[in-house]
Amino acid sequence: MDHTQAEADLTLKVSRRVSAADRVAVIELRDPFGGDLPAWTPGAHIDLVLGPRLVRQYSLCGDPSNRSVWRIAVLREPDSRGGSEQLHTAAYENDLISVRGPRNHFLLDSAPRYLFIAGGIGITPIIPMITTVAAAGAEWELHYCGRSLASMAFHEELKSISPDRVELYSRDQPASIDLDGLLANPRPDTLVYCCGPESLLRAVEQRCAGWPEGALRTERFAPKEQGEPVRQGAFEVELAQSGVTLTVPEGTSILDALEAAGVQVLSSCQEGTCGTCETAVLSGEADHRDSLLTDAERAANNTMLICVSRAAGPRLVLDL
Repeated sequence: MDHTQAEADLTLKVSRRVSAADRVAVIELRDPFGGDLPAWTPGAHIDLVLGPRLVRQYSLCGDPSNRSVWRIAVLREPDSRGGSEQLHTAAYENDLISVRGPRNHFLLDSAPRYLFIAGGIGITPIIPMITTVAAAGAEWELHYCGRSLASMAFHEELKSISPDRVELYSRDQPASIDLDGLLANPRPDTLVYCCGPESLLRAVEQRCAGWPEGALRTERFAPKEQGEPVRQGAFEVELAQSGVTLTVPEGTSILDALEAAGVQVLSSCQEGTCGTCETAVLSGEADHRDSLLTDAERAANNTMLICVSRAAGPRLVLDL
């Protein structure tokens, strides 16, 4: 899978900021000089550089055909590390923000039929997927869960696309989502796309265990739990391009070891969810501890996320 798209460091202007739901702000970004923005595809996200070590990812949830504007939705989370709070309290119209991307790890593939399942702010990458498949005439349905209708951004916009294909579930609605019923019968013609809180993702993954390989596509905003590392203790990492070999101690990430040695690598979430630090593996076996790569990608051992993943053996050679 090609995870990369046109990626650039941009300075964009906040052209509009409005409330989309309880604690959800929609922010539109444009080129200050009116130029076109890089092309993107449904499922893509961008990185907002809010400080020296404060970089946050947000899914693009607008129209991929409109190159003049990027739309994101930001859930205000007071207990987070500060990114959403800053965007809610200090990002005003006409402010300039440094942006990287777009990058897509949640690609929309072709299929006769789609089943979309979203929870809360996880609806954001799903929106351009729905508009794309609806325009293409594919069969689709959306099941969207939230605390309340007031907290569920874009539900009216989605209902307007096709009211009978969109089901909403919240505490102020009479029905709750029936994942057992939705996913009981594997369908070879269907791709399942799911984004939302970890509890929803785990529940969907469990029920899709008997579906064809690759039928379920997920995106996480938070890392899933990982077991103990395959290898305890330190290991060596050789940087093929730089000609540097360094030791990564136990308890230290490859990324941190590289930075301590003066080797700068682009990174963002440092949790294994965004893919910014994805690096090619030239030799050695990686202990994949990310929440992004598919089982097939892990088995191929061609790339790894160096912010969280480690070596399964004594040595790795990376394309850095």
